[in-house]
Amino acid sequence: MARLQEKYKDVVSPALQSELGISNVLAVPRLVKIVISMGMGRASANRQLLDAAAAELALIAGQKPLVCNARKSVSNFKLREGMAIGLKVTLRGPRMYEFLDRLISVALPRVRDFRGLSPKGFDSRGNYNMGISEQTVFPEVPADKVQFQQGMNITMVTTTKSDAHSFALLQKLGMPFRDTK
Repeated sequence: MARLQEKYKDVVSPALQSELGISNVLAVPRLVKIVISMGMGRASANRQLLDAAAAELALIAGQKPLVCNARKSVSNFKLREGMAIGLKVTLRGPRMYEFLDRLISVALPRVRDFRGLSPKGFDSRGNYNMGISEQTVFPEVPADKVQFQQGMNITMVTTTKSDAHSFALLQKLGMPFRDTK
């Protein structure tokens, strides 16, 4: 079992249950999945960029990414229907907790000028979205072999429909949120 998963089970879940006044253990907010996605606008011109980004995302996530194709043709972007334009990985279970643990304890402290995550990244349905501007903050990606800097979006999906409950869950798990004062 992942270290963060044990922390959730032993510490976070009972604390949230008492703090939020929830009587049923199954109603306590929890993480369902984490989706990591990369938009690859440059990949339409060069397929090797997509392959390199897929290899790096596989190293970061621990599983092979899914290639996302364009649904419509857009002439202004020189984009045709069916062209590969993105990558995504959906993490669940122990692999999700291991990624979140590495994100909190290793990757985010390596971000240059990091002052905490914005608490405004919630989508009013209890999910949290954040972006990372480069993939080299993860130690799995060798910085000298990176061909180009590529950002990624990370979405954390929870069981709760309230932003306040989701914020409390992520804060107890150790997400470094910035003060809004």
